[in-house]
Amino acid sequence: MAATDAQNNGTAIRNAFGNVLAFFILLLIGLLAFSIRLFSVIKYESVIHEFDPYFNYRVTQYLTKNGIYDFWNWFDDRTWYPLGRVIGGTVYPGLTLTAGTLWWILNSLNIPLSVETVCVFTAPIFSAFASWATYLLTKEIKGTGAGLTAAVLLAMVPSYISRSVAGSYDNEAVAIFALIITFYLYTKTLNTGSLFYATLNSIAYFYMVCSWGGYTFIINLIPMHALLCIVTGRYSSRLYIAYAPLVVLGTLLASLVPVVGFNAVMTSEHFASFLVFIIIHVVALVYYIKGILSPKMFKVAVALVVSVGLAVCCATIAVLIALVASSPTKGWSGRSLSLLDPTYASKYIPIIASVSEHQPPTWPSYFMDINVLAFLVPAGIIACFLPLSDASSFAVLYIVTSVYFSGVMVRLMLVLAPAACILSGIALSQAFDVFTRSIKFQLPSLLDHSSVDSGDASSKSVAPNDVVKTEKSEDTSKERTSRKSKKKEKEPVERPISKSQAKKRLLVLPLETSIIAIILLVFLGAFYVVHSVWAAAEAYSAPSIVLTSHSRDGLHVFDDFREAYAWLSHNTDVDDKVASWWDYGYQTTAMANRTVIVDNNTWNNTHIATVGTAMSSPEKAAWEIFNSLDVKYVLVVFGGLVGYSSDDINKFLWMVRIGGGVFPHIKEADYLRDGQYRIDSQATPTMLNCLMYKLSYYRFVETDGKAYDRVRQTEIGKKYFKLTHFEEVFTTHHWMVRIYKLKPPKNRIRGKTKKLKSKARSPTASKRKETRRNPF
Repeated sequence: MAATDAQNNGTAIRNAFGNVLAFFILLLIGLLAFSIRLFSVIKYESVIHEFDPYFNYRVTQYLTKNGIYDFWNWFDDRTWYPLGRVIGGTVYPGLTLTAGTLWWILNSLNIPLSVETVCVFTAPIFSAFASWATYLLTKEIKGTGAGLTAAVLLAMVPSYISRSVAGSYDNEAVAIFALIITFYLYTKTLNTGSLFYATLNSIAYFYMVCSWGGYTFIINLIPMHALLCIVTGRYSSRLYIAYAPLVVLGTLLASLVPVVGFNAVMTSEHFASFLVFIIIHVVALVYYIKGILSPKMFKVAVALVVSVGLAVCCATIAVLIALVASSPTKGWSGRSLSLLDPTYASKYIPIIASVSEHQPPTWPSYFMDINVLAFLVPAGIIACFLPLSDASSFAVLYIVTSVYFSGVMVRLMLVLAPAACILSGIALSQAFDVFTRSIKFQLPSLLDHSSVDSGDASSKSVAPNDVVKTEKSEDTSKERTSRKSKKKEKEPVERPISKSQAKKRLLVLPLETSIIAIILLVFLGAFYVVHSVWAAAEAYSAPSIVLTSHSRDGLHVFDDFREAYAWLSHNTDVDDKVASWWDYGYQTTAMANRTVIVDNNTWNNTHIATVGTAMSSPEKAAWEIFNSLDVKYVLVVFGGLVGYSSDDINKFLWMVRIGGGVFPHIKEADYLRDGQYRIDSQATPTMLNCLMYKLSYYRFVETDGKAYDRVRQTEIGKKYFKLTHFEEVFTTHHWMVRIYKLKPPKNRIRGKTKKLKSKARSPTASKRKETRRNPF
């Protein structure tokens, strides 16, 4: 009894020490996740990145200044002129409410941080939370060691860093944490069958719905897993508790989000959860009847229940088909159809296909974004089958679906990253377990061999006068060996080898192999760390609004965007309307505080097509379109001088396609020469005379005398021309942003009116004019 008590105490102390050590490791992981995302602030400044974050920042400013009730009812008249936009009903409020709450808490604690500072650091803070949530999820699947490994990998994975660096104030900053914590609570409920965790799971799902439109991935993945468990015969009451409350409470809570509303029960993305909900109740009823009826009665009852269940399912399917039959997309959103059919967007919705992050990724992008994890994931999948549980089968289903969706849309590499980290953490943990156990198992035998060798050497050096002592020692050693042999004979009867011990002995590898494998895994981890730090410091730290380049002369900083927005803010009237391609709408509204025609929300395809048609039309027709929209200034982005490839000339074909989708007189073939997009001397007359070409290349020949475009690597076709309906008012230092003003109608028709008046003027009128007195 005393021995067992001491052993139990030792085990308890060991477990307590392990828990404390894991806690401190998690703190270090959170610190790592936060600090690795600060390169953008250290190298540049504390500034909001990209395009969408500027809208989120503007909305957060409004929330903190006016309160939540004004936020829900806010009608923004500075966007989508003259239509406007209801912000409270068209935005996912999770990110805004989270940052606003953080700002309110800090100011309540007398920590006077600005709203911009809170927005800049929201993503790094939640990346630490996401790492901890990954630990909890992986721990539920394969234990503490795998959880710590997966948390470290997620803290540094480049795919997640690209969306969570300091300043990346986008929905994904908090949505990935919400995604992982929802999956953790689901697997926790699967393992425990606790209704408490099921309720928390519904609340976590509600937070995910508030944060990002990607919540549809959750409400389809979990039903797929529940159906998989039912089909494979793994149904249990724990599965029912994990799934049924999520569908009921989660759907009710999701419908409270204004941007979702009745879409939670009316769109095809949610129908799978309802069908599985019916199926799981039929299965639960069958299992319940099986426990209370005899086998004969059970067969009759099963036939009745299954027939009724099939009738209910068919009726439900018929109702759903009737609901979605009137929709041309059968109740699916455009982005969902693009995921199911990768060619759908390019055929029918060019506005979705025009977004770079909606394009399919290339193979090098996988190595860039998840690096060595791509090679560890298959090993993690195999480890999940040894043994297979409900939680591990969910991890396998998660990685399979996320790999498919990431192959369709590069933006969804972000959804793949947590799954890859979880599977890779499991693989590394299992591998280290096998290799270290092999070394531990073989080290005692090596030590025994070394002691035997030393004993042989000492026996050879025994002196002749010690013969009597050696004989006695031999006798005693014989007695000891005989006792040991007797004990060994009794041990198999008293302590049989368990199956787990036998399996562990089977997994023992040669000592040299284990040592080499551990060294290789350490080098693999070091390479992953170096690549992740490089990606955080160089590839993903630069804000798109401030660009840099390295040359022989040193570092060059291009701050043209903020220069242009500052000019608009200080040199135009508050009510002036600015037209540009939709990419720059959020930044123009947030930084210049001017009304825009279209922005990055892209909710009205016709309005965007109107702007695309204006950019694709000749100068006079474009002036008429912009004048009808009360536009006073036109902003274009041009990178031909400095080599900035993401300019409007490279995006121009999408303007043509989107415009031609609504206005048939705009045809893409008119802008192509033999199927090629050209801006040189071989360009078509339609291309050389369109507004986008003229606004981009106006006076460009004055820069070097040749008008050589560094992005397209050619000289432009039309170098000398004048603008008749637009006038240049501002061009930034590096020619990256150019702003033009629409000429008023008087200047446009003054010459014609003079000619008409001179023809129609009578001789008497000319004599009267000659006798008029000149006031000057």
